[in-house]
Amino acid sequence: MPVNEYKPLIVAFCCNWCSYAGADLAGNNRLNYPADVKIIRVPCSCRVNPMFILRAFQRGADGVIICGCHPGDCHYTSGNYYTRRRMALLFSMLDYLGIERERTRVEWVSAAEGAKFAATMNDFAKTVAALGENKRLEDLRCKK
Repeated sequence: MPVNEYKPLIVAFCCNWCSYAGADLAGNNRLNYPADVKIIRVPCSCRVNPMFILRAFQRGADGVIICGCHPGDCHYTSGNYYTRRRMALLFSMLDYLGIERERTRVEWVSAAEGAKFAATMNDFAKTVAALGENKRLEDLRCKK
């Protein structure tokens, strides 16, 4: 592997009840996904404020993914429906800002889908790596 090979930094907001448990299952089953995926555990996917996503991009994330329970299976009854509506609006705003749509994704992953979690993260990392580094909202003060 070349020394200068680009690896995208991905921030994953994962629902405590399903997606985070799916990530845990992927780890227990020794399924591989990129180490550059940084998981942030949230009580529900609806708790992810769109400003969190913009801030992640500002702080150097190349991609942001939100993982939650499947619609109809939310621990808080309708949280993922709010997420779906809120993210549709966020995608419009990201288009306006000039950030590629492929840098942000919403996925529904249950606690029993460790293999799906790993496959989703691998696929998303490939997609973001193909786009290259995110420079659009980069704040140079946040660089090391």
